[in-house]
Amino acid sequence: MAARGVSFLLRRAMSANAIGQAPSRRGITAGGALIGEHTAKWMQDTSKKSPMELINEVPPIKVSGRIAVCTGANDASLGHPVEFICLDQDEPAVCKYCGLRFFQDHHH
Repeated sequence: MAARGVSFLLRRAMSANAIGQAPSRRGITAGGALIGEHTAKWMQDTSKKSPMELINEVPPIKVSGRIAVCTGANDASLGHPVEFICLDQDEPAVCKYCGLRFFQDHHH
């Protein structure tokens, strides 16, 4: 259902350009949210999964201690710094850089 709404927005934006209106330099707005060109590219093809859908397919990672250490990938040049994540909550904690989820393995 959301895919239909997205395709409607994209068609509407394309038709606005076709009738001579100046295209927005900042992207399409939908309900006050800004959709840039890069995001619109991902939203056009509904057969492919978005990056967030792909990262959500990775199961939460079990950690034996109270602190998880996330480095994203082994290549520091990709822009993911070392992130120390506290696991005191009951639900999985999420890395703010890559979206991986971690939970504490309680030894009871």
